Amino acid sequence: MVTQQAAEPLITVQRSSVHGSGVFAARPIRKGTRIIEYTGERVTHGQADSRYEDKDEKDNHTFLFIVDRKTVIDAGVDGNDARFINHSCDPNCESVIEGRRVFIEAIRNIAAGEELAYDYQIQRDADDPADIDEIFTCRCGSRTCRGTMLWPAKRAAPKSKRRRAVRMDSAGNNRARTVSAGR
Repeated sequence: MVTQQAAEPLITVQRSSVHGSGVFAARPIRKGTRIIEYTGERVTHGQADSRYEDKDEKDNHTFLFIVDRKTVIDAGVDGNDARFINHSCDPNCESVIEGRRVFIEAIRNIAAGEELAYDYQIQRDADDPADIDEIFTCRCGSRTCRGTMLWPAKRAAPKSKRRRAVRMDSAGNNRARTVSAGR
């Protein structure tokens, strides 16, 4: 026998104030619930790159999910509603990879009508353009927003060379201190 709650959909796709379409809880979702599998065509990294090589590099909109070193899920082809789950720096869901499948699970209780979100943690690459943070600007609006969907949050600052500077004080004593090169 199917219960009334089991017959009701768990999620719905609607217009989002964060970005485009979003996924919302149609009814309360308990912490730990496996909400949906992220599906689409499974392709290699090379195939994913070649599919979108003509895409404007300033366009961050993608339905690609990296599963492992060999596999990417392209939810733009045969994908389901999971592709509409937006990013948040203060998410209520997380992606879980099991057996090369990707699932979205609730990491806290989610109220009916609340938008689902997980932290995309898009990895930085050495060849990223200088404006990569602007391209992947976060719009989640949370108090803990880091301003970008990229991970780590900020590009590592180049290490400056340090040197020891020695100077004499008015009494003729050496005073050593460390300074950054170029200062």
